Amino acid sequence: MYITASSSASSLLRATRPKLFSPSPSSVSRTFVYPPSFAPYSSRSSVSAATRSFRSSVPRWSHRLHCASPLTLRSQIRAAPPVVERFHRKIATMANENPFKGNLTSLPKPGGGEFGKFYSLPSLNDPRIDRLPYSIRILLESAIRNCDNFQVKKEDVEKILDWENTSTKQVEIPFKPARVLLQDFTGVPAVVDLACMRDAMNKLGSDSNKINPLVPVDLVIDHSVQVDVARSENAVQANMELEFQRNKERFAFLKWGSTAFHNMLVVPPGSGIVHQVNLEYLGRVVFNNEGLLYPDSVVGTDSHTTMIDGLGVAGWGVGGIEAEAAMLGQPMSMVLPGVVGFKLTGQLCNGVTATDLVLTVTQILRKHGVVGKFVEFYGDGMGELSLADRATIANMSPEYGATMGFFPVDHVTLQYLKLTGRSDETVAMVESYLRANKLFVDYNEPQQDRVYSSYLELNLSNVEPCMSGPKRPHDRVPLKEMKADWHACLDNKVGFKGFAIPKEAQGKVAKFDFHGQPAELKHGSVVIAAITSCTNTSNPSVMLGAGLVAKKAHELGLQVKPWVKTSLAPGSGVVTKYLLQSGLQKYLNEQGFHIVGFGCTTCIGNSGELDESVASAISENDIVAAAVLSGNRNFEGRVHPLTRANYLASPPLVVAYALAGTVDIDFEKEPIGTGKDGKNVYLRDIWPSTEEIAEVVQSSVLPDMFRSTYEAITKGNPMWNQLQVPAETLYSWDPNSTYIHEPPYFKNMTMDPPGAHGVKDAYCLLNFR
Repeated sequence: MYITASSSASSLLRATRPKLFSPSPSSVSRTFVYPPSFAPYSSRSSVSAATRSFRSSVPRWSHRLHCASPLTLRSQIRAAPPVVERFHRKIATMANENPFKGNLTSLPKPGGGEFGKFYSLPSLNDPRIDRLPYSIRILLESAIRNCDNFQVKKEDVEKILDWENTSTKQVEIPFKPARVLLQDFTGVPAVVDLACMRDAMNKLGSDSNKINPLVPVDLVIDHSVQVDVARSENAVQANMELEFQRNKERFAFLKWGSTAFHNMLVVPPGSGIVHQVNLEYLGRVVFNNEGLLYPDSVVGTDSHTTMIDGLGVAGWGVGGIEAEAAMLGQPMSMVLPGVVGFKLTGQLCNGVTATDLVLTVTQILRKHGVVGKFVEFYGDGMGELSLADRATIANMSPEYGATMGFFPVDHVTLQYLKLTGRSDETVAMVESYLRANKLFVDYNEPQQDRVYSSYLELNLSNVEPCMSGPKRPHDRVPLKEMKADWHACLDNKVGFKGFAIPKEAQGKVAKFDFHGQPAELKHGSVVIAAITSCTNTSNPSVMLGAGLVAKKAHELGLQVKPWVKTSLAPGSGVVTKYLLQSGLQKYLNEQGFHIVGFGCTTCIGNSGELDESVASAISENDIVAAAVLSGNRNFEGRVHPLTRANYLASPPLVVAYALAGTVDIDFEKEPIGTGKDGKNVYLRDIWPSTEEIAEVVQSSVLPDMFRSTYEAITKGNPMWNQLQVPAETLYSWDPNSTYIHEPPYFKNMTMDPPGAHGVKDAYCLLNFR
């Protein structure tokens, strides 16, 4: 579970000087030991020019060990002090000042003075830059800014500049993201490693407080809340109490880390979903780091980190090793990706949602094949999409297989920054910098053609209402075909689109008693209806659209059946504010969609238990029950063990299917239910128009809501504030803990290398005889 020691050890080596030292033999590390003034080499450059020079200047110590092996080099260096000095001098001549320092340019403020300085792409005077996709320009700027001819070389810059030719050749480049994003499950090992590094520093007699992340790290606690209590005004409080009971040790550890480490922000539980908080608050778009300006970029230990790409911030999910290496200042090694250009034209038809659009885009891109590639969106249709719509599309990059789905910064981005409470000066700085560095798209000006690896196009007017399921996010089903598709799934053999239910059993009805009320379930009955996931809860149009559906249904006399487990889990406190401002939350409550917590909930399988009577009816009668959720993944068994059919849908459709009580319905021809006047009510009777939704968004989503929510983001809640944690900067490990243990990486570490030693009790990995 814990992150590899390689990056941890390298940072520790940097912080501890002046003598060379190594971990104990039992702790395997890939880290090579450098003198005080040098940073360790990145894992990507296993054979650097310095290493080649070193090899040529020393005897061939052993033909059995690879010349670049750190353990080999360590023993050789220990045996040949004069060679060490030559080796150090060689590296010193390489790891020098940035060769692009002459490209540092001042960015003036309109009223006088300057915003800061930046590494200017235009000053390179290279015509290839204008043809590069914007996403590749982000990589280029990072390489130029971080170029030291050691971790990042001029050759790497040239590879990116020549992207048109190199992108097809699987060349590797280093990339240093501006920051790292963590959530509470995958973030704990990283904080554990930092804590054990501090212990090692302390034991070696050095200053343990030097151990801190070298880039900003934001950790949002959002993966722990579960829908134990639903359909209750007290659901948020009750679920949070259970969340703290189950996770007290982990929360206390993270709270300790929030005060013990510099450069680390921990957002307490109950605040929101990591990617929505990142979008609305944490995303900088442009960094101003002590007067140096550069694009925001981020890697995160969650696959849907890509949501931030909708804001024009390059970001994607990585593994724990890569994230921790980035935290400790190491470059990531990545293959220079191809970029799929996805042109959007036209505009969405009335009543079509961003969820319908993202499910359509997901299907198209899965079919095209975009694994390991960037997708960059462009075209006249971009102006028809709100920033939240773009973020919805970017969010599902993992589902369509791309490393990221990127939306370059334009006027829509700037408007969103203002809406979410960013200051006017910040927005002015963002626009000035990006324009000056050829990273801003102005669709009011003639567009120069950019080169892409391949091209796709979608007319937004061709997008129609749809869902995806029953078992995969890219199995899109047009809403008008849903009933027929459902019956085909019942007939088909067991698979992604089949349940193999015999014809004679497809009409089975399971009758049961639900708390004194007669109830029944059939194949396709909806037992979970969840408005959940950052994919959709970050989008005011679909959230307020769901509220309007609930309002119209209530006014006509429709009511969700009580055995349907309904829930609403916003991605931030802002959602609560605008649902209350609009007056729509009370109608969602009437239909059972009470707020249950602020976190991922049903989308990651934290849907909680079904009522015992419902669960028994499903199990005893082998019912293929359904869940409808506004999430991003619907693999069988993920949402709930008893819902074999799981459909992704927009929040308004989640409410509609909860009202219908089944996915076995043709909304165009069949009524959802009977109104209080005895007349049939159809989906079209309760579906809001695009204009209705826009009016509510305009009047209800206000900048002050974002400001007030995020001004208090780190203050937490009473339960968080009552957690007692030590004030010490060294963590007190609990030997009886079954969750958080002190890693063994640095135990028995000394300041002097142990030298060569034998290998005992090792297993044979390969035998070539």
